[in-house]
Amino acid sequence: MTSPALDIALAYHHAWTGKDFEKAMTHVADDIVCHAPAGKLSGAEAFRGFMGPFTEILTGSNLLSAFGDETTALLMYDTATLPVPSAPGAELVTVRDGKIVELRIVFDRAPFDAARAAAAGV
Repeated sequence: MTSPALDIALAYHHAWTGKDFEKAMTHVADDIVCHAPAGKLSGAEAFRGFMGPFTEILTGSNLLSAFGDETTALLMYDTATLPVPSAPGAELVTVRDGKIVELRIVFDRAPFDAARAAAAGV
């Protein structure tokens, strides 16, 4: 079963995990507010600067679950990246007028911290 917000969230998710970040950005509002583990980002260009580099190290993704209603959607997934084979995450997406206006990202930073420590010989 789909919903308006879930349709947009899934289109965005499939685009960025499918290595088409430019297509993913077509689903993002110019005035998006993104709440990421490192802090709040405002605007599409700030969001691009945060999310774009992550898509470049992405090697795979597995969508675990997705739910939505008229204005919000929640996706949970596991990503594989060059530095780590498993990096689970979730996104709470708010959609208005067919665009993502707010995105709250939660992900497990521990695998990345461990990979950085291992690379540094710590």
